[in-house]
Amino acid sequence: MDRIDLFRIFARVVEQASFTRAADTLGVPRSSVSAAVQELEARVGARLLYRTTRKVSPTQDGIAFYERCQRVIADVEDTENLFRQTAARPSGKLRVDVPGRIGRLIITPALPGFLDDYPGIDIDLGVTDRAVNLVEDGIDCVLRVGPLGDSGLIARPIGELPLINVASPAYLARHGTPRVPEDLGHHRAVNYASPSSGRVEDWEWVENGTLHRARLQGRVTVNSAEAYIACCLAGLGLIQIPAYDVREHLEAEELVEVMPRHLAAPMPMTLLYPHRQHLSRRLQVFADWLEALLRRQLLQRG
Repeated sequence: MDRIDLFRIFARVVEQASFTRAADTLGVPRSSVSAAVQELEARVGARLLYRTTRKVSPTQDGIAFYERCQRVIADVEDTENLFRQTAARPSGKLRVDVPGRIGRLIITPALPGFLDDYPGIDIDLGVTDRAVNLVEDGIDCVLRVGPLGDSGLIARPIGELPLINVASPAYLARHGTPRVPEDLGHHRAVNYASPSSGRVEDWEWVENGTLHRARLQGRVTVNSAEAYIACCLAGLGLIQIPAYDVREHLEAEELVEVMPRHLAAPMPMTLLYPHRQHLSRRLQVFADWLEALLRRQLLQRG
C-alpha cells in the first residue's frame, strides 16, 4: 500500500479511536485498516497504537507519529490542490470544543449562519469546560478562557473577556451597595470553585495597574457558572462574572452592576490547535468566523 495511504488510515484510526469507525468513514473493510496499521508499525519499527476491546488509543510514539502524519498529509493535500481553483469551497467535518456557556449562548445560535455560508462543512461541537487532548480525543481546535499552561499547542489569541461585579437588588437592599474595595469586608460573595482544580477563586480588582486579591466571606460555594449566577439572583452574595453571562439579567434589572471602577483583570480568550502551518481550509474559515463572532458578541462590557 502507498505510504501516504498508510498515513491517512493511521491518522483516521487515531481520530476515530476505533478500527471499525475508521473503516466506515474511509469506506474500506476493517481488515484493510488493521492490516495497514500493522504494515505501518512494521515499517517504522514501533508500536503506534494501544488496542483494547473497547478503544484504540495512540502510544507516546503514536502521538508523535500522528503529529508528523498530519504535517505530511497536509503537505500532500496542499500539493494536490496547487492547481485547483482557489475558489473551491472548504468541506469536511470539524471537531471543536468550547466552554459550556459560550457554546450555548453565543456559538450555537450563530451556527446556522456559518453552515449556510459553508454548506460543505459539518460541525461536531463539544460544549464542555473539561480539559481535552486534541490528539487522543480527535479534536481539531478548542476555545479556552483564562491563563494557559504549556500545552505545546499553537495559540491564537481571540481577545480579552471583560468581567463585571454584580449583585441582586434584594441583596443590595439588605446589605447596602459596595462602592470601593474597602467596603467588601462588610459583604458576602458567592464562592466559585474551579471545576478542574477545585480551587476557590479570590475576589480581584485592578487599581493603578496593580492586581489586588481578597477572600470575601461566603456561605455558598459552587463549581458551575449556572449555579453561580442562580445564587446571585437568589440574593446570596456578590459575584464577578463575564459581562455577556449576565447581560439579559442586567437589562431585566434582575441584577445590578456594582463597583464599576474596581474590576477584575479581563480574561484572555484563546483558540488552540496543533499546527500553525498546516491548518485545513475548513479550520481556517471556522477560526476566522469564530474570532469575528466572539469579538462582536463578547468583548464589550454589558
